[in-house]
Amino acid sequence: MVTFRIERLNREFLRLIAEFLTNKMKSDALKGVILTQVDCSRDLSHAKIYYTLLGGDKIQETEKVLEASAGKIRGFLGREMHIRKIPELRFIFDDSEIKARELDALIDRVIREDSHDTQ
Repeated sequence: MVTFRIERLNREFLRLIAEFLTNKMKSDALKGVILTQVDCSRDLSHAKIYYTLLGGDKIQETEKVLEASAGKIRGFLGREMHIRKIPELRFIFDDSEIKARELDALIDRVIREDSHDTQ
């Protein structure tokens, strides 16, 4: 069960990490990165940051750059937020949009085949 405090921290982490990636990081691998969600543990020991890519073609390279910059991001969060503990950051590619597109395509194909069979 996620408490109101954790939800609020998740939103603030998401905002600050997105700000850091947009304004402070100059890597070409991070162009097109969109943060979708932050899931922080109750004890603030770790946080999962879910992201997706506009292009979607350089997932491995982007993940390496994000993992390498996790310490810098943590330092930034420590300076910006006034909480006792900053969680360890783990970046995870969010493939739910890709799966949703595949499911939509499958549904469209079934509808086309079904309408073609009834005629």
